[in-house]
Amino acid sequence: MSDGHDPDRLKDFEQRLERLKAGQQDERPHTEEHYSMAQHAWRMVIELVAGLGIGFAIGYGLDALFGSAPWLMVVFTLLGFVAGVKTMIRSAHEIQKENEAALAARDERE
Repeated sequence: MSDGHDPDRLKDFEQRLERLKAGQQDERPHTEEHYSMAQHAWRMVIELVAGLGIGFAIGYGLDALFGSAPWLMVVFTLLGFVAGVKTMIRSAHEIQKENEAALAARDERE
């Protein structure tokens, strides 16, 4: 091994490092991507809970109106759950399409 510094190797290394730094500047930071995914996850959870809550409220109201407790509450809670899951699946498809479009755009740039 040589004890001296090779100026050509050092210059080449600095150029490669600068190219890598320049390539990373146009991408968004990892933390922004993480927060974006957390926002999508919370959106899905809220959609599911909203479906359950609305179904429960409708069923409870109809049970109070018709005196058929707890049958309509159970039925409408299950319907609310199904509606919430369908909405979550629709949201997941939207997110998947956004990610595929972003990936295609990135591939076209390269």
